[in-house]
Amino acid sequence: MSLLPVPEAKTRLLSRARPIERTETVPLAKANGRVLAKPLTARLTQPPFDASAMDGYALRAEDAPTVGATLVVTGMAAAGHPFEGAVAKGEAVRIFTGAPVPPGADTVLLQEDAELLEDDQVRTTFEVVPGRHIRPRGQDFVEGEAVLPKDTLLDYSRLTVAAAMNHPTLEVYRRPRVAILATGDELLPPGHTPQAAQIIASNMFGISALIEDNGGEVVDLGIVPDNRDAIRSAVDAAKAADVDVLVTSGGASVGDHDLVQSTLKAAGMELDFWRIAMRPGKPLMVGSLGDMQVLGLPGNPVASLVCGLLLLEPLLRKLGRRPERNREGHAVAARDLAANDRRQDYLRSRLSRDSDGNLVADPFEKQDSSMMKILAHSDALIVRPPHAPALAAGNPCPILLLRP
Repeated sequence: MSLLPVPEAKTRLLSRARPIERTETVPLAKANGRVLAKPLTARLTQPPFDASAMDGYALRAEDAPTVGATLVVTGMAAAGHPFEGAVAKGEAVRIFTGAPVPPGADTVLLQEDAELLEDDQVRTTFEVVPGRHIRPRGQDFVEGEAVLPKDTLLDYSRLTVAAAMNHPTLEVYRRPRVAILATGDELLPPGHTPQAAQIIASNMFGISALIEDNGGEVVDLGIVPDNRDAIRSAVDAAKAADVDVLVTSGGASVGDHDLVQSTLKAAGMELDFWRIAMRPGKPLMVGSLGDMQVLGLPGNPVASLVCGLLLLEPLLRKLGRRPERNREGHAVAARDLAANDRRQDYLRSRLSRDSDGNLVADPFEKQDSSMMKILAHSDALIVRPPHAPALAAGNPCPILLLRP
């Protein structure tokens, strides 16, 4: 069976994906990272009145045509405590930031541009200009204005304006639900003491973090042994949980102990492809079981995470209506790179800057895909396309940023 090129694998996977249509209403405090399901309009006007932008004095500009004009201070206005009255000819009101500008006043004189005199008088020490330091009513938004469009990804600034528009709850799209299933007789959860031939399961924790980082909701199916009945029960649990994607870790190949693919096929999975021209990560499986997408990741931890970055991340972002994350970049190779074979290589590398400010990618000498420590210490993956010729140090090379 021929190996599928990485770009074609990604295209085929995403071509089956449809953005989630179902919506839900969540409290404003829980809406960070969610996507708006409809335009968000203002429920009020902001600011609701002409407001002072600075601490100073509210007055009529015509009463201070030149520097040195003197006015009588008749009261005070503070945020939440408006001046009860109007500013008449020759008068000023002490005002603080956020306070309503009293009727009659059309400008604010900064407090540092004023000199206090006896008998509640103030003298201008700087020119007075009409409209200065006043935020007019509705300057930010007006009631009924559509401020945030549908499909907006909510973050700190957008949640702030949503709150200011007086929305305690928001209608958002449901997050992609992703079930994770780890298989293998040799696996134990962290915190246990492995016996002979046992190892600690780690893949699902990195994949879970990747899912959550891309707006997904994790449904943990735990670890099941290499047993068809146990795997089938876990698949049934994924269906019952109404997940959008089932991610399996390990067992997706066709060896005697690789039972995931055959069990899923027996359950009705339509297999699209399962061998990709990449290193690490060749034995990756993609299919569908009804409306549920199936992504079978390699059991090897590094291969699993690299495949997750390349395929699971864009899948989740399409399902969840998020913009695709751009991890692509270029750097200068720090050392000679050998010619490549038919598989696309992803070399774990550190990044630095040379004396000219160029980004330099230095691949680790060892690239064994079982070495998780190296991936944790890496900043990027150098991408070596299939059949790429040897590349001398100092030449540019494409990279994928691990932490963009």
